[in-house]
Amino acid sequence: MQIKINEIKVPIIHTKIDIERAISAFLRIKPSSILGFKILRKSIDSRQREVKYVYSLSVDVLDKEKSSIAQNKYVPYKEENNTIDELLKGYNKKAFKYRPIVVGTGPCGLFAALTLAKAGANPIVIERGDSVQKRMQQVNRFNSEAILNPESNIQFGEGGAGTFSDGKLNTGTSSPLIKTILNEFYAYGANEDILYDAKPHIGTDILVNVVQSMRKKIIELGGDVYFNTKLVDINQSAGDLTSIVVEKDGIKETINTNACILAIGHSARDTFEMLSKKVLMNKKPFSIGVRVEHLQKDISFSQYKESYKLLPPAPYKLACHFDNNRSCYSFCMCPGGYVVAAASEENSIVTNGMSYSKRDGVNANSALLVNVEPSDFESDDVLAGVEFQRKYERLAYSVSNSYKAPCQRYGDLKIGKISTDFKSVKPTYPIGVVGADLRACLPNFVVDTLIDAMPIFDKKIKGFGSEDALFTGVETRSSSPVRILRDDNFSSSIKGLIPAGEGAGYAGGIVSAGVDGINAALHVLNYVH
Repeated sequence: MQIKINEIKVPIIHTKIDIERAISAFLRIKPSSILGFKILRKSIDSRQREVKYVYSLSVDVLDKEKSSIAQNKYVPYKEENNTIDELLKGYNKKAFKYRPIVVGTGPCGLFAALTLAKAGANPIVIERGDSVQKRMQQVNRFNSEAILNPESNIQFGEGGAGTFSDGKLNTGTSSPLIKTILNEFYAYGANEDILYDAKPHIGTDILVNVVQSMRKKIIELGGDVYFNTKLVDINQSAGDLTSIVVEKDGIKETINTNACILAIGHSARDTFEMLSKKVLMNKKPFSIGVRVEHLQKDISFSQYKESYKLLPPAPYKLACHFDNNRSCYSFCMCPGGYVVAAASEENSIVTNGMSYSKRDGVNANSALLVNVEPSDFESDDVLAGVEFQRKYERLAYSVSNSYKAPCQRYGDLKIGKISTDFKSVKPTYPIGVVGADLRACLPNFVVDTLIDAMPIFDKKIKGFGSEDALFTGVETRSSSPVRILRDDNFSSSIKGLIPAGEGAGYAGGIVSAGVDGINAALHVLNYVH
């Protein structure tokens, strides 16, 4: 008999035998009646004086124990095979008039292409940036020499922006496909703990291998992947997609197709401009702000007290709302991580954050963001949000007239003083920072909201409002500033042109983008032939 049980608590330091004893006590059965167990979810409970791990488990027990176990202690459990192959079971492969195309190899594009490839649709995948190995070299060159490749960087290239992040896999969305995403990531090289950790993450060092494995499988199944190839035009006839135009090494090529998934990411501004003349789009709200850094040990101690030394680095999630309709919230928190240089346009500064799988850096960092509404934009143009982002990215660059990022201690920000030194918290931005007054490169309403939010967050995490907390600017790419409209069949105003993922305004994070990519591919399989 296989059952599911919840709220099995064990000390921080424990063994498999300790878990079995906890199961035995919970079910009031002998340990010998437990045939085995599997971890379904693992989390940390720090609400009590003694911090503990909490498990949800599937447990295989002797059938004879069924009558003796209280029914309210378990539910019957049947393991599900949540994979793309299972999703496509029963799908009858069909011949496509033209090969479907996927634009972009971020999580949305990769999962769309993998789904199409597994269905035998032989997709063509185009990516404006480079393969992940070459891309890593280009990112490292930018970090060490401040030489930016505008087509292949932290925003563009195999794996998308999520490759150079913490690789967080938790999401606020709800979908049965979330388990599919996690299972597929595990199948292509992620650690097994992503399948049960309450706050799963992969880490940049592992993600680079995972995305390569996914690409190789797409090719093995009949797909083609072309790097350094940019979408530059869309052709249609009577409202139906007929072809796309791509450019590589200055040479343009037209590819006939009646299905193209646009998984372009939130930073493809030139693509947004081209599409704004072709399909219906709306400007949408987004957020901007800074990367805030603290010592990771201070963040962990605040949440776990002395137990922090025995536990993984603590993450956090913070938000507050004000009467003036402004909000401040943390985003993409990176325990034991680093602030990274994420510009994709020359003479601009963009920050982001990343962690390696071990999360063993000295600092914790997170985006600390303030909401920006379309009423804040300086025009009614559909791309006004893009220009709003660009304005502050360029102002950040102008502070030092270099790719060194403006940085300010929270204590100095409050009094309008340019930081001349950094004390207990040292900046991790790789190109280097310059002391600055962040009002020079952020709207006043953003800076004022950040200042007001810090004491509120300090009440939730003691020490968060430390005078030494570092603000490095600017963070502008948390989400897309536009939404490309689509109907119930995922089609834009050009039938067969399917906007999906973060760039199209339908996802926010690796998992939700992957889910949207799978759904977009399923619509191609069901509605295009």
